[in-house]
Amino acid sequence: MSALLVICTGVVASMAYVYRFRGQVRHDGLSQYLRKSWPIFTPFNCLLYLFTEPRARKAVMDVGDFPELRELQAHWPVFREEALALQQRGMLESSRCPKSPAYYDVGFRTFFKYGWSKFYLNWYGYTHASGQALCPRSVEILKRFPSINGAMFSMLRPGSQLTRHSDPIASSLRYHLGLATPNADSCFIDVDGQTLSWRDGEALMFDETYLHFARNDSGLNRLILMCDIERPMSPIGRGFNFFYKQLVKATVVPNLEGDRRGLASAVFATIAPLLARSKRLKETHRPLYKLLKYSVNSLLLAIVAIAVFAGIQLMEEGLSLLL
Repeated sequence: MSALLVICTGVVASMAYVYRFRGQVRHDGLSQYLRKSWPIFTPFNCLLYLFTEPRARKAVMDVGDFPELRELQAHWPVFREEALALQQRGMLESSRCPKSPAYYDVGFRTFFKYGWSKFYLNWYGYTHASGQALCPRSVEILKRFPSINGAMFSMLRPGSQLTRHSDPIASSLRYHLGLATPNADSCFIDVDGQTLSWRDGEALMFDETYLHFARNDSGLNRLILMCDIERPMSPIGRGFNFFYKQLVKATVVPNLEGDRRGLASAVFATIAPLLARSKRLKETHRPLYKLLKYSVNSLLLAIVAIAVFAGIQLMEEGLSLLL
């Protein structure tokens, strides 16, 4: 009972810390935080924050504090060439098409409707076959940087936006490298109240678990290389994160047929179309719609809870071996 009390206290305290004290920008209310920030992950994220190195404890980081990424930035012309070739072939925009294998993306599922699109090169241990075939030089360059957990080309169309949000899992930091951007302040990202603009050949880094949003109010596309960079931590933090990242591995999404799909993405790809069709019931059979909606949400929450529990068990085994 005492152990359970300690765990419950820690969970509540971590949620209170993130909701009320972490960063400068707050959610509009507690209900918004509970609905949009996946607080089930908050206790685990706080453990990572605790063991994070000082250079990575800010909302926006100085790229110069990460010399291991300096050479990555030097390759931006290669990334740009292959990204533009994908764009010309329509490979980036195709991810927004419901008939595309890339459409049901559990990690970035809500972004398509705002004008955002992407093409994965690799993602948490898996290199996409389509990325290898269509962007071989980019994939080869990325292999030289072991701190990169995942990478994609990302495009934000003119007049598009990403509404304010925070990513749920703190395993990585977010790295953006400008490839073909408007090079203007009218195309920007706001991270915890700090406004940053993209420029061709320049990089920026931030912690995506802080509230952030993006807008492209220019008349040009914004095309970047977006990477998840390993969060620099103490040995204990790295040990925990090794197991925690297994959750993110389950979110692998294909670009094209032949690419792998992770377990979480496979479940989402099955459930999401059913939920979309069920919205037709909202007008005619509202009680049935609510029942279906809450049943699906409960199922997804149960899957996450099981995955988190499995992660805890693996973490305990790993820590026992370390100690």
